[in-house]
Amino acid sequence: MLTSDMKRLIEEQRLGFVATASPDGTPNVSPKGTFAVLDDRTIAFGEIRSPGTIRNLKANPRIEVNFVDAFVRKGYRFAGTATVVERGEPAFDTLLPHLRSSLAHRIRAIVTISVTRALPLTSPAYDDGASEPELRRAWTARFRLLQPSERFEE
Repeated sequence: MLTSDMKRLIEEQRLGFVATASPDGTPNVSPKGTFAVLDDRTIAFGEIRSPGTIRNLKANPRIEVNFVDAFVRKGYRFAGTATVVERGEPAFDTLLPHLRSSLAHRIRAIVTISVTRALPLTSPAYDDGASEPELRRAWTARFRLLQPSERFEE
């Protein structure tokens, strides 16, 4: 299910935008920066301060996550079923090292996602013939302008 390119993007970007729905159907999108690939069908993230996301998933485990490389305007969307593993549960300590997060001590739960659908995301700019190097240059220039003194700070 998860190709090598999908795994690469998740590992490189680590920031995924998680979509859930509350019991009344209200959509919720929340960024998570602790993603990791567990295996060919499973990804996971650590919950640090997203009680709404956890509440939603306990009521309705359906989830979608989007990852996008902002410089090349490509990514993937993953849909599946989430399982919430709370700190103190036996599986938590087994899963935690996979997240490799400096915030591990603050993670209250780990959400594993059994991926059932994985689809590519691409910018409409590719439909008009733009190449990946062209988009990378254009978006690098745009993000540079957003930085202090138009320089990326290390």
